[in-house]
Amino acid sequence: MKKYNQEKPSIGSVLQKLLRHSKDMLFPMLAALLLAAGSAVLTIIGPDRLSEITQYITDGIAGQIDLRGIARVGSSLVSIYVLSAAFGFVQNYITSTVTLKLSNRLRNDISQKINRVPMKLFGRTSPGDILSRMTNDVQILAQTLSNSLPQMVSALCQFTGCIIMMFVTEWHMSLVAIVAMLAGFGLMGVIMSQSQKYFLAQQTTLGDLSGYVEEMYSGHSVVRISCAENQMRAAFRDLNKAVYEANRKSQFLSGIMQPLMSFVGNLGYVAVCVYGAKLAMDGTIGFGVIVAFIMYVRLFTSPLSTIAQGMTQMQSATAAGTRIFDFLEEEEMEYEEDKKFLPGRVLGSVEFRHVSFSYPDTPDRQIIRDFSAIVKPGQKVAVVGPTGAGKTTIINLLMRFYEIENGSILIDGIPICEMKRETVHDMFSMVLQDTWLFQGSVRENLQYNKVGVTDKELEDACRACGIWEFVESLQEGLDSELSENVEISAGQKQLLTIARAMIQNCPMLILDEATSSVDTRTELLAQKAMDKLTEGRTSFVIAHRLSTIKNADLILVLKDGNVIEQGNHDELLRQGGFYAELYNSQFEEAV
Repeated sequence: MKKYNQEKPSIGSVLQKLLRHSKDMLFPMLAALLLAAGSAVLTIIGPDRLSEITQYITDGIAGQIDLRGIARVGSSLVSIYVLSAAFGFVQNYITSTVTLKLSNRLRNDISQKINRVPMKLFGRTSPGDILSRMTNDVQILAQTLSNSLPQMVSALCQFTGCIIMMFVTEWHMSLVAIVAMLAGFGLMGVIMSQSQKYFLAQQTTLGDLSGYVEEMYSGHSVVRISCAENQMRAAFRDLNKAVYEANRKSQFLSGIMQPLMSFVGNLGYVAVCVYGAKLAMDGTIGFGVIVAFIMYVRLFTSPLSTIAQGMTQMQSATAAGTRIFDFLEEEEMEYEEDKKFLPGRVLGSVEFRHVSFSYPDTPDRQIIRDFSAIVKPGQKVAVVGPTGAGKTTIINLLMRFYEIENGSILIDGIPICEMKRETVHDMFSMVLQDTWLFQGSVRENLQYNKVGVTDKELEDACRACGIWEFVESLQEGLDSELSENVEISAGQKQLLTIARAMIQNCPMLILDEATSSVDTRTELLAQKAMDKLTEGRTSFVIAHRLSTIKNADLILVLKDGNVIEQGNHDELLRQGGFYAELYNSQFEEAV
């Protein structure tokens, strides 16, 4: 991700990006803001109407009170307030609808963006940080647009209208209020310039904390087994303290804005009252003018507090919006709509031609060096070698999770770079060492993203993998929910993923240490199931236990990114090279 502390975000830049992102919501949002402004303008007319009533009463003290005039002005005042309330209701309805649609769209866009960014992004960004952008940041941005922005527009209109009406009513007292206003806005600007960086740090540290919590609790069993609770608590304490410090500094600086503005406003109010009393005693103004002006001063100071509070929330929204749009503006994978190649029947021949590759974060460290190999249709290919030799990298390149630097990879004679990524992915079923089951029924997990699967096919796949007895033991069988309340072992999860691969029935197969989590008896069942699964399919098997790949048609031995040996099991043993050393060392350990 981008380094957020290198750029100072601004409210204007975030709003500009929002407008570009959701142009169709511009008109309803403007309508809502205009209604908020109209409601504020209507409230400003109230004091003028009240001053008329006050003047009627004042004039009537010495004579007869004009009740008709009071009734006429009172009815107009009621109409004004009713209309203002109606404007406010419609404005709240529109802003709520718009912001809900906007937050829904932003979450959808982040979800879709995840599938368009290159895999290298996830090597330097935690899932918890992305989750924080999708939940916390979007919610903060939406709440600010729904609540603070209309209130600030209304406050600004009310503030501007009050200034105008005050000058119309009595310009001397207006100047006194203007001095207080300038002092308040000057202090507000100083505080905002200092607090913005802490609001950004607040959202960034919260994302870091979310990522750490997601990581630690997903691997909580490892933490417990390793007795690393103290280390985890220490790391959590540091991250939590960073969140606390960022929040403390941002909230302290923003928290003093509202009381400070209230103090400035009240100070101006006192000055206006004293000066107004002097003018009234001199006979310069009447009593009704004083009443109207005092109400205008009150209306004048109230928006200052609203603006101060709104600016605090806008700073949080700016930080949240910056994080959201930084992710949405991340570099995407190559546009592929122009790639129209749709393979017919996939035979399954695969060729690696002088492939070289290094990961983007470590460009100086080449993982694959001039790798070449030819795999015939239907062959079972095992990829073996020590840790860091490049076994998983070969599979990542074959699946186009990463793009190769030099050379080419061909399937049935067609370079995979000429196919869409989805086309390449549809050719393969994968069974990984890290099992993945989502919360849902057994049926939903087995037929994931595949329609038209019959119960007979599901049962046959489960029987072939030796998992059918477990499925039958569940209360609702295939329709049982896999959740935290269902006891399921790591080996059973692995067998379910193997059954899922059988149901997908893709022309090619990738097995990445697929039996690493099962016991010896279950491994024999799984091995038979995988042997059946690989029949007639080109399959790539990454294995550390070499006893599981003795029947492979081709074994590629990798070391330091190069294929140093290739052949079947017997041929490689007769050569007495690196593979023979690996196999014999495992055999000796087993003995």
